[in-house]
Amino acid sequence: MKVHSMPNTDFISDWNATEDSIRPLAFEHTSQALIVIDPHQNCFVDVNISATQLLRYERHELIQKTVTSIFGHFSQLPQLIAFTEEALTKGWAWNNELYAFDKEGEKIQLDVTSILITYKNRSLLIWSLVDVKDLELRQLNRNVDKVIKAGLKEWQALQELFIESDTGKHLLLSSVGDGIYSINKQGLCTFINPVGAKMLGLEPEAVLGKNIHKIHHHTHENGDHYPVEQCPIYAAVQDGVVHEGIQEIFWRRDGSYFPVEFTSTPVIRDSEIVGAVVVFRDITDRLNTEKQLTHALEELQELKSRLEQQNEYLQEEILQENQYHEIVGNSPAILQIIEKIKVVAPTDANVMIYGESGTGKELIARAIHQSSHRKQHPLIRVNCAAIPSELFESEFFGHVKGAFTGAVRDRAGRFELADQGTLFLDEIGEIPLELQSKLLRVLQEGTFERIGEEKTRHVNVRIIAATNRNLQQEVKLKNFREDLYFRLNVFPIHSPALRDRKQDIPLLVSHFSKLISDGRKIQYLPFSQKHILELQQYDWPGNIRELQNVIERALITAKQGIISFKYLLEHENTQNQARQHNRTVPEPEQVFTIQQLKELEIHNLTLAIKQCDGKVFGEDGAAKLLGINPTTLISRLKKLEIKY
Repeated sequence: MKVHSMPNTDFISDWNATEDSIRPLAFEHTSQALIVIDPHQNCFVDVNISATQLLRYERHELIQKTVTSIFGHFSQLPQLIAFTEEALTKGWAWNNELYAFDKEGEKIQLDVTSILITYKNRSLLIWSLVDVKDLELRQLNRNVDKVIKAGLKEWQALQELFIESDTGKHLLLSSVGDGIYSINKQGLCTFINPVGAKMLGLEPEAVLGKNIHKIHHHTHENGDHYPVEQCPIYAAVQDGVVHEGIQEIFWRRDGSYFPVEFTSTPVIRDSEIVGAVVVFRDITDRLNTEKQLTHALEELQELKSRLEQQNEYLQEEILQENQYHEIVGNSPAILQIIEKIKVVAPTDANVMIYGESGTGKELIARAIHQSSHRKQHPLIRVNCAAIPSELFESEFFGHVKGAFTGAVRDRAGRFELADQGTLFLDEIGEIPLELQSKLLRVLQEGTFERIGEEKTRHVNVRIIAATNRNLQQEVKLKNFREDLYFRLNVFPIHSPALRDRKQDIPLLVSHFSKLISDGRKIQYLPFSQKHILELQQYDWPGNIRELQNVIERALITAKQGIISFKYLLEHENTQNQARQHNRTVPEPEQVFTIQQLKELEIHNLTLAIKQCDGKVFGEDGAAKLLGINPTTLISRLKKLEIKY
C-alpha cells in the first residue's frame, strides 16, 4: 500500500458510472459495513451506508481521504501494510486487531476480512468491517440464549439424539468436528459419527452394537490393562455423573494410539439412566505445541540465567577501581596506539597487548571493544593469574549442576558470557602449560562443553590478550605453547611505560585528580607547574597505577589546600631501591636447567614471603617487594606449592 498517495478521482468516477452493475442495492443497503479500496493508490473507491455509520463519516468525506489517514496510525502502519500485502498475494486476509479513528477521533477496534477483486485490470480490495465490541456483545447474548435453552424442559428432548436412530438427527451429529459416540446402559455402542470412526481407524458398522471400550480404551499408554470398571466413560452410565478425561489415550485399529481429552455425559429419560454420550478430541497438535512452548520457555530461562550472570559480572566490573573508559595522552606513543586501535578494532583479529604492569593494557582492550561492531555485546575480563588450575575449566567453559562438589547450579563460563562480544584474557602468560591446549581448542574451533555436560556449544568471541611477560622467550623455554602464541599474537600492540611518555603526565594528573575528587569525595586541588615537573622527574616503576596512587595520597594529605609530592616521591624511591636490592640475583656462570630455574624461583619467592612476615598484599607485602601483582604472586605460590 502506498502511504502518501491521494485518491484517483477519475477512477472513482468511472467506478460510480457503472453503479448499476458494480454497486447493486445489496451492497449499498446491507447491514454489513463494506468498503472498496485501491491499495496501490491508497484511496477509498466506494463505501456503503453501514460503513459510513460505523466510521461516522459521510460517503463523500471518506472518498476524499486516504486509507492510511483512517486506518494507518503510525503504531499499526506496518501491520496494515502486511495485512494488505497478504490479501493481494493470497486473494483474501483476516485480522481482528486493526483499528480505525472515526470522525470524532475515537478509536474503533475492528474485525476485518479482505477479499481481492479485479476491475479494469486494477487490483481492488473489498473490506468487510465489524466492530469488535459489537461482535463480543452478540457472542455474550448468544451464550445467554444457550444457558436459557439448557434450562427448558423441551431442550432435554435433544438428548434422545443419542438413543434413537433418527436419520435427520444423526446427520446433525455427523457434521460436528469432534468424535462423538453413544452407548446404552449395557455399554454397547448405539451411534458413532464419521469423525469419531475415522479417528479410530474404523468403519461405523464395525463399532455399532459392540463394547467400544474393548476397541479403543483397553490399555494405558504403557500397555498395562485398563479394566472396564475403572473406565470413566462407562462410569457415567452407572452413577449418572459427568466424567472427564483430561489426557488419556485411544487406540486405533492398526495398533497406534493418540492422546485425547473426552467428556462422558449420562443420558437420563424418565428419571432413569439410559446411556451416555462421549465427545472426544485428538489433542496431539496441542501437546506438541505445549512441548514446543515448554522447550522455548526452557531456552528463555537459560537465556535469562545467562543474562543475569552477565549482569552480575558487569555489576562487579563497575565496582572495581581503576576501570576507566578512555586513554589519556597525546604523546607519539599514545597516538600510535590510538592509530593501531582504529585499524584493528573494526576487524575480528585477535590482539596481543604487551606492557609492564600498570601501563593501562585493559584500557586499550576496552577501547578496541568500544570501537568494534561488537560494542553492543559484553566485554568480559578474565585475570588468568587469579584462577587456580583446578577451577580453570569451570571459569572458562562453565559447568552443570552436580558436576563436582560445590556445583549447586548450572553456571555459564566466561566464553559463553562473552558470546558475540569480546573476551579479554589479562596476564595470559600465567596460564599453566597443561591447560593451554584446552584454551587453544576453543580459540581454533569456537566450540566447548561445560563440565559435566555432553552438549557441544558454539561461541563467536573476539580475543584480546595481555601480558607483561616476554612470550617469545616463554615459548623457547617451553613454558608457553607455540601454536597458542601464534593464535593470539595476530596483531601486537605495545603499551608503553609511563617513563617513556612523561609528556602525558600533565593530562594524566588532571584526569586522575578530577576522577578521584568525584569518586572519593575528596576536595579537588589544582596542581602547579612545579608539581608537574616533580612528577616528571620520577621514573614511575609502577607506571600509571602508581601515579594514580600518588595523586590520591597527595589529595588526602594536602594541608591547608597545599599539595606536596616531596615526601611521597622520596618514599617511593626508597621502596623501589629496596626492591631492586632484594631481587638482585647473582649472574650464573653456567646455563641453568628448567629444574634449577624452578628451584631458584621457589627459593626467591619463599625468601620474599619470609621477609614480609607472610604478608602478600599491601605496601609492605611480598608482591610489592617482588614488583608483581598480588594475584600473580598467589597463582605462582599455588602452582609451586609454596605455603604462605
